[in-house]
Amino acid sequence: MADTNAPYMLVADAFRRSISEGEWPPGTRLPSRIALGEVHGVGENVIRRAQELLIIEGLLEGRPGAGTYVRAPQERLHMRRCPAPGHPSAPLAPAGIATWDAHSTAKVPAPPAIAARLAIEPGDHCVRTAYEFLDDRRRPVMTSVSWEPMAITGGTTVVLPDGGPFGGRSVIDRMAHLGIAVVRTVERPRSVQADRDQAQQLGIPSGALALLIERTFYDRDDRPVETADLLIPADRWTVDYDILLTSAGDA
Repeated sequence: MADTNAPYMLVADAFRRSISEGEWPPGTRLPSRIALGEVHGVGENVIRRAQELLIIEGLLEGRPGAGTYVRAPQERLHMRRCPAPGHPSAPLAPAGIATWDAHSTAKVPAPPAIAARLAIEPGDHCVRTAYEFLDDRRRPVMTSVSWEPMAITGGTTVVLPDGGPFGGRSVIDRMAHLGIAVVRTVERPRSVQADRDQAQQLGIPSGALALLIERTFYDRDDRPVETADLLIPADRWTVDYDILLTSAGDA
């Protein structure tokens, strides 16, 4: 855990105040690190670390060859999560997404962590599908990687989520075609810092905060039929969980 009294953290707090109080409005080009260091009585390295922290938080942005600027507020997209598939079935792409690209690969050995989530053996064959979700300007706003056991879908018309007569349909619809009723999903959201590859895919700075949602669908026998990692930039989305509760009188 970072020391909140470290010089760069104190400088970062001062930068946040300058932004929140309007001293540095969006689009402002920050003074040079030498000038900022003189104002705050610290060295250039301390200023650099403070700037890097605020870039990760989405408050500043570095422009190669032009300096560091106060980042304009990003339009927030709204994602409604419906943990109970029948209340109602959540669409494949949430509101704010215009289109998506998908690429499926069959017979991919399940890594140990994925195998544990799917209750299969490590190395068992799965279909791995990588999704890139885009807004109306063709900018990436979410990625997802899903895994489905080929023991369930292999040899059927729904084996590839991005192809065949059910290509582009939800997991719920595709499993229903096989007579499998998806009745439950478990989602585990957690904050992460995007690594270099993830940041490149989402068009955000490396190390920027993102929300990772680990989602797994289950059938009536409590068998996992699909698991996926959804990754979204923390500063672009508002995520709501809409959960249907059963009252005591209905139980």
